[in-house]
Amino acid sequence: MNTLDTKDYIVFLIYFVIVAGYGLYIYNKKKSESSGSKDYFLAEGSLTWWAIGASLIASNISAEQFIGMSGSGFKMGLAIATYELMAAITLVIVAVFFIPVYLKNKIFTMPQFLHQRYNGTVAMIMAVFWLLLYVVVNLTSILYLGALAINSISGLDLTMCMYALAIFSIVITLGGMKVIGYTDVIQVFFLILGGLATTYLALNLVAEHYGEVGVLKGYSLMTTKAADHFDMIFDQSNPNFIDLPGLTLLVGGMWIVNLNYWGCNQYITQRALGADLETARGGILFAAFLKLLMPVIVVLPGIAAYVLYREGAGSFQTDMMHDGELNPDRAYPVLLNLLPTGLKGLSFAALTAAVVASLAGKANSIATIFTLDVYKKLFNENASEKNLVNTGKITVIVSMILAVIIAPHLGIDKKGGFQYIQEYTGFVSPGIFAMFILGFFWKKTTSNAALFATIGGFAMSLILKFLPGWTDLSFLEPAGFAVAVNGVYEIPFLDRMGFVFIFCIIGMYIISMIENSKGLRPTGLEVDTTMFKTTTGFAVGSLIIIGLLVAIYGIYW
Repeated sequence: MNTLDTKDYIVFLIYFVIVAGYGLYIYNKKKSESSGSKDYFLAEGSLTWWAIGASLIASNISAEQFIGMSGSGFKMGLAIATYELMAAITLVIVAVFFIPVYLKNKIFTMPQFLHQRYNGTVAMIMAVFWLLLYVVVNLTSILYLGALAINSISGLDLTMCMYALAIFSIVITLGGMKVIGYTDVIQVFFLILGGLATTYLALNLVAEHYGEVGVLKGYSLMTTKAADHFDMIFDQSNPNFIDLPGLTLLVGGMWIVNLNYWGCNQYITQRALGADLETARGGILFAAFLKLLMPVIVVLPGIAAYVLYREGAGSFQTDMMHDGELNPDRAYPVLLNLLPTGLKGLSFAALTAAVVASLAGKANSIATIFTLDVYKKLFNENASEKNLVNTGKITVIVSMILAVIIAPHLGIDKKGGFQYIQEYTGFVSPGIFAMFILGFFWKKTTSNAALFATIGGFAMSLILKFLPGWTDLSFLEPAGFAVAVNGVYEIPFLDRMGFVFIFCIIGMYIISMIENSKGLRPTGLEVDTTMFKTTTGFAVGSLIIIGLLVAIYGIYW
C-alpha cells in the first residue's frame, strides 16, 4: 500500500527533528570559531575521521543506488555490486596517492588544481563544465529520483516531494560543510539502519515463501533458486555483458569510473581537503569499510525481489509492472511498501536521508566551485570573506531552484537513474582522469596536452558511441570487446572508457614531448615519495579490505 501510517510519520518526524536540531547545534557551536570562506566550504580542520567517512558515504549513496542499483540487482544480480566493491579498494588508492598531493600543494578545489598545474584557461573551462554537469545531470537526477522513490512509497505528490527535498537540503547546505559533515553522520546511521531493515525483510520474505524461517535461510535459498544472479563476472553469452563486460570490471574501465569519481571529483574529495593527512586518510578508510556494506543494503533486496517475482509470491508480479511492462527499478519501493508500520517509516527516513545528504553535498560543491573558481576570479578578485560566503549561499539556492525546474523534463525515470548518470559522466571521465593522473605524477605534462584530453577525450567517446552505426565491429567480438545487441555489434560502455583513456594518455604524451622539445617547461606539483607513506593502522585496515574483496570475488566468481 503506497501510504504511510501515523506511526511512520512519527518515526520520520523524529529523524527530521534529530537531523535539523543537530545541524542547528553544530552551526551555532562552530560559527563563532571561524567565518572564513575556506571554513564555510571545507570545514577546515573541523571534521573528524568518522565525520569525513560518514559524509563521503552519505554524499555518495542516494536514490540512484537504492532504486537504480537495487533494480540492477533484480535484473543482473550481484555483479552490479562491483561498483561498490571496487570503490572500496579505489578509496584506499585515493587515500594513499591522491589526497597527499592535494594537501601538500594546498589544493581546495579541482579547478584550482588545474590552474596551479596547467593554466587558467584549462581551469575555467573545467569549472564551467563541472558546474553544468553537477546541476544538469547530478543534482537533477538525485532530486527527481529521490522524489519519485518517496512518491512511490508515501503516495505524496511528486512535485511536492521535489520541493520538500530541495528545501530540506538547502537548509542543511546553508550551514556550510561543518553542518553537512556532522549531520551526515546521523544520515548514514538512518541510511544503514533503514537499509538493513529492508534487507532483513526481503530475505525473510524469501524464506517464508518456501516455508522456512530466518534471513540466513532466505539468503541460502536465493543462492540456489537464482544461482545465475550470484555470478560476479559475466561471459559474453550473458545478456548483461554489454553493461558489465567480464574481466573489464577488474582490469579495465571500472578503474577509470571509480578513480575519476573518488579521486578527481570536487563533490567527493571536498570532504577530506579541509583535514590533515592522517585524519583525511582515516576518514577515507572508514568510508571504504562502509562501502563493503552497501551491496547488502542495495543489491540483495533487488535479488530477493527477483526471486519473489519469478515465483509469483504475493502481488509481486503485478506490483513490479509499470505501464504494462516489467520495471526492475520498482523492486526497492515494492519491498518498502511491505514493511510493517513504524519500520516503513524508518526505511522512508533512510531513503530521505540518502537523498538529502547527496543533494546537500552536491549543492555545496557547486557553491564552492562557482564562488572560489568563477566568481572570485572573473567578477570580484577582491571579494571579502563574508561576500564569498554569501555568494556561496545564493549559489546553493539558485542551483536547487534550477534543478527543480529542469529535472522533470530530462526523462530521467525512463532511462534509469543509475544508467543516466553513468552514461553522461562516462563521456568525459576518461579524459579528465588522464589529465589528472599525468598532472600528478609526470612533470612534463603541458596545458595543451590537458586541453587535448578534455576535448579529444569527449570527441573520441562520441565517435566510439556511434561507431556501431557506421561500421561492422564484429571483428572485436573474439577479443571480448564487442557484443551483439539487436543484431548490431556494440562496444561495452566500460570498454569504450578504457579505449578513450588510452587514446588520451598517448595523445597527451606526444603533445607534451613535442612541446618539451621546443623548450617548454611546465609547472609540476610538489611530489615526493615520503608523502605516500602510511601509518601501520591504515596499512592493516587496507589489507583487511583487500582480503575481503579477494574472498568475495573468489566465492562468487
